[in-house]
Amino acid sequence: MIESAFPILEVDDMRAALVFYRDALGGVVTYRFPPEGDPDYVSLAVGSSSLGIGLAESPLPPGNVLLWFYVDDVDRVTEVLADAGGSVAEEPLDQPWGERTSLLTDPFGTRIRLGAAISPAPDEE
Repeated sequence: MIESAFPILEVDDMRAALVFYRDALGGVVTYRFPPEGDPDYVSLAVGSSSLGIGLAESPLPPGNVLLWFYVDDVDRVTEVLADAGGSVAEEPLDQPWGERTSLLTDPFGTRIRLGAAISPAPDEE
């Protein structure tokens, strides 16, 4: 069911976050979206771990940490988690960057994003 997982820190100032996590902490940008201009999202390699940083509007979400899980079937896992007490905040939807995602909260309020690659990706059609 789960292929991988990583935290995403949601911030309202991407430049300040990059100064802190990339420059001061030594993180290395491994992915950014969009690829040109100011990023809305970056993935950093921090040691042997990965950290996502996503731009969020103010006010920041509670706790400002989102857990991202890559899964084999977003629709099915969304349903399984909803049946297990999760609340669906965003139904599964194909995204312009080539993934299908949904957003839930667990029974304790932690936000969880599920994702899977779309096959074929939108720009390959």
